[in-house]
Amino acid sequence: MVSKMVKVTNEQGMHMRPATVFSAAVTPFDADVKINFNGNSYDGKSVMMLMAACIKCGAEIEIVCDGADEEAALAKAVELVESGLGD
Repeated sequence: MVSKMVKVTNEQGMHMRPATVFSAAVTPFDADVKINFNGNSYDGKSVMMLMAACIKCGAEIEIVCDGADEEAALAKAVELVESGLGD
């Protein structure tokens, strides 16, 4: 299991489009991808779960990956969040 804390830089937070971009990018990985935020854990491969998390701009989230390709999954997830999630 690997994890990293990152800050959400997207001005709109994790709304529909960035949640879809994130989910689509991490779904091909075999590793489980979770987002820990506000004491809860959310499935990073689920658009609805990501939107339900109500993650706003400036929020500190922990991305946790666990599985065969966890390092690659974490690298991709962190890159996406730090780049603004496509917005």
